[in-house]
Amino acid sequence: MTRFNLKSFLRVWKQVLWNLFLIALGCELCVVAVNGILIPRQFLSGGFTGMSLALHYIAPSLPVAVYYFILNIPVFALGWVYVGRRFFLYSIAGMVMFSAALALTKITLPVYDKILSALLAGIISGVGSGLILRSLGSAGGLDILSVILLRLFSIRLGTSVLAFNSVILGAAAILFSLEGALYTLIYMYVTSHILNLVVTGLSQRKAVLIISPQWERISKDIMESIERGVTITKARGAYSGGELHTLYTVIRFQELPRVKAVIRKIDPDAFVVVMDTLEVMGRRIGNQPHW
Repeated sequence: MTRFNLKSFLRVWKQVLWNLFLIALGCELCVVAVNGILIPRQFLSGGFTGMSLALHYIAPSLPVAVYYFILNIPVFALGWVYVGRRFFLYSIAGMVMFSAALALTKITLPVYDKILSALLAGIISGVGSGLILRSLGSAGGLDILSVILLRLFSIRLGTSVLAFNSVILGAAAILFSLEGALYTLIYMYVTSHILNLVVTGLSQRKAVLIISPQWERISKDIMESIERGVTITKARGAYSGGELHTLYTVIRFQELPRVKAVIRKIDPDAFVVVMDTLEVMGRRIGNQPHW
């Protein structure tokens, strides 16, 4: 008979509640941008929210929440097959929360200049979307569809989002007005930058390449004081012809100042290259997608 582990049970539920809190808060912020700015200014949005807004503007008899929920049904039917179960279940919760928030949140933000409205909506929506993606799920819609296209046809996430949103902007320019499409473009641009800041700003990984005659001391200090692994590679200088040792390590963004301090203390003349990473997979340092 398996013994009940209370500590493990509480840890799991703490994680579940934290992820649901992130999704709920993110959904509410996104809905504040939609109901408080986008709808009163007749702007569109990206993804399935943009499709729902367009349908609502054309046929206002149904609210945005209903359109959003209906559009998500076939996507989630496919998602059950092609998306990880944990991500799928959290995303169902996110879709329900987002639809409910769209229906229940009644707010209008007192910003009347259209450019300022687009900027503010982008900031609010970017923070909200970032919080949702910091969780283990999503709010459904284009997030699920992009993952499915990646799994089936190896279409990159950014390509799917760009293509989908380009269609929405084109439709906005044709069906409504070119001016409205341009304001929507401003909103999307700000949203994407704020989202990247929220999602990757705290989990960004840096790759560091170090060349120094003091490579042994530097590698030892990085492993002991920063607690990061180091790869040592033999090399040869093209000009001097002398043998060199290069150090390669991947660290968190927050750890970069400490690594620099270690290098300066041991060898102020060391050659150091700091590089951004797109994605890192690994047990202790990875930041790979959770779906």
